[in-house]
Amino acid sequence: MQARYLPYILIAPVSVFLGLFFLYPFYLVAQTAFYDGAGWSLKNFQEVTSYWKFPISFKNTLWLAAVVVPIQLALALLMATMVNAMKKGRDLVLYIWTIPLGISDLAAGIIWLAIFEQSGFLNSMMHGLGLIDRPTALISYQNPTLIFVAIALAEIWRATAIMLVILVAGIGLIPKEYYEAAQVFGAGRWKQFVRITLPLLRPSLSTALVLRVILAFEVFAVVQALGGTLFPVLMSETYAYQFELLNGSAAAAVALIILGISIASTIVILRVLRVPKGATI
Repeated sequence: MQARYLPYILIAPVSVFLGLFFLYPFYLVAQTAFYDGAGWSLKNFQEVTSYWKFPISFKNTLWLAAVVVPIQLALALLMATMVNAMKKGRDLVLYIWTIPLGISDLAAGIIWLAIFEQSGFLNSMMHGLGLIDRPTALISYQNPTLIFVAIALAEIWRATAIMLVILVAGIGLIPKEYYEAAQVFGAGRWKQFVRITLPLLRPSLSTALVLRVILAFEVFAVVQALGGTLFPVLMSETYAYQFELLNGSAAAAVALIILGISIASTIVILRVLRVPKGATI
């Protein structure tokens, strides 16, 4: 009898934790977003979507994710393949490449701000090489494209390691016999990568993409450090509604919009990659 109920006993603490710290807060946020004081309505969603900044922040969030995530995926695949092929110094290289994981979002933004600001490294280098006459304000309202580039570079540098760690673990689980058999039949490195690594890496790719896309939609600190109000995103609008405009209902509505985008993106990724049932990372 005890063995029969053991799985339920073991899962009970996790269920209680999720209920108290996820489901109940989510219910409160949903209630705040859909309640306008007189009853249930979509008034808060209409308010935030009709605000002039919403289309801009929505476009910036999607555009940033669409540019950053594919580049990070390509870099992570390349780096993971290189690490897996190394015979000496593998752990050292992996540790060095994952250093950005230990740096907070805000600290990463400040580091890259020190590079792009008027008295920063990039201006000093260009001035020293004679490319510019005097330091200029690279990050300003006059250079929106450069603001986007700075934020994208900071995000790529900071968060590529998240995907790298997942993909390295996934490649490590692929049996070496598959590559040895492919070599016997004359398959080159590129063919082995396309025919063996990528198909067997789908569970890891799904996990890495879902995690990174969700985090991309929640980008905030890096944007605030480098772009501030010059580059609004959905998370910065949520912050502004909650702490500057003191409108918790509107903030909850934007938060649910971000959640909806994240869920939709997750479904698309899982459908496109079609990870087989029971597959592991």
